[in-house]
Amino acid sequence: MKKMYLFVSLMVAAVMLLTACGPAAPVATQPPPPPPTAVPPTATLEVPVLLPTMTPVPPTPTNTPLPLPNCAKLADAPAAAAAGKLGSADKPIVITFVPSGDTGKITKAGSAIADCLSKMTGLTFKMEVGTTFAASIEAMGAEKAQVGFLNTFSALLGNAKYGIFPVLIAIRKYATNDVDPDKALVGTPEPFYKAQFMATTASGIKSFADLKGKTFCFVDPNSTSGYIVPRIILKSKGINPDTAFKATVNAGGHDKVAIALYKGDCDAGVTFINTLTDTSYKLYVTYPDIAKKVTIFAVSDRIPNDGMQFIKTLDPKLQAVIVEGMLFMANDPGGKIVLKSLYNYDSLQKIEPTFYNDFLAVLQKAGVNPVTLVK
Repeated sequence: MKKMYLFVSLMVAAVMLLTACGPAAPVATQPPPPPPTAVPPTATLEVPVLLPTMTPVPPTPTNTPLPLPNCAKLADAPAAAAAGKLGSADKPIVITFVPSGDTGKITKAGSAIADCLSKMTGLTFKMEVGTTFAASIEAMGAEKAQVGFLNTFSALLGNAKYGIFPVLIAIRKYATNDVDPDKALVGTPEPFYKAQFMATTASGIKSFADLKGKTFCFVDPNSTSGYIVPRIILKSKGINPDTAFKATVNAGGHDKVAIALYKGDCDAGVTFINTLTDTSYKLYVTYPDIAKKVTIFAVSDRIPNDGMQFIKTLDPKLQAVIVEGMLFMANDPGGKIVLKSLYNYDSLQKIEPTFYNDFLAVLQKAGVNPVTLVK
């Protein structure tokens, strides 16, 4: 696979930012496009330290039902699983989802995915949302879940510790902001995204130099754009993320960081681009003036997207039918709406298990052992 990674050093990180997270045909007829390649963050990683966790913000009520995807049974669906076998009613295939956003919406979309896969394959699927990013990793490590929708860094941790491997990568229409040097890519399907640093307008923060002595919101210690990459950047700017702030908080989700800033619980924070305009969160509906009270002052370099992963012991035949079902959903109008509601996915593409290797190499070159970072 062609590599898009650029291996860069700590000195390069200082210049990577600008100033200022009815029946139809049962089988898809179009072959999937060529696998994309990913792009890593930059600079040298400092081993993260687990920070106190913020009291979760209750999920926004999501009572409106999602449109039904086409869940017609696949032509090559396997035979029904015998009692006691994986995929039977008494031993369902479990899909775990990281709690990177509104858990109510993730639960609704995840349930729709599990139900649709059950109808398409004749097997039984069950979904769960991890209480933390690490909880989803550990569920797969203990084989209590066989399929995962992990964020990028959690996928690396899971692979290093348990041999969990990626099979599908999320493709999203590129989201941007006014300080992003790649803003010309807005709306184009890409396998990467970025982190953005934000601050409350009232705080007066306009650059990294203004952050010292302030209260800072991260997402979760296993969040790629909401913790790992931002710590790299902060360190490169001469800011020790463990000592430079008045206080730090792990909000538990990208949307929760933005909400904490809006409510004044933190002076500054970091999320993926762009939580303020993200159409799955729709914070602009609940908080119409959020873009006035919260401003963006910097962005990261490109980060490879998240996606779907399997445990290493899952039967290859089950792997194949699950991938087929997910790709079919990604090309079905109703399925697209479900995936959009889940993590703002626009489509999915198949990838090789080595997809994240170069990104992992950047971390290893910095002397970080991902296994030790699993909390």
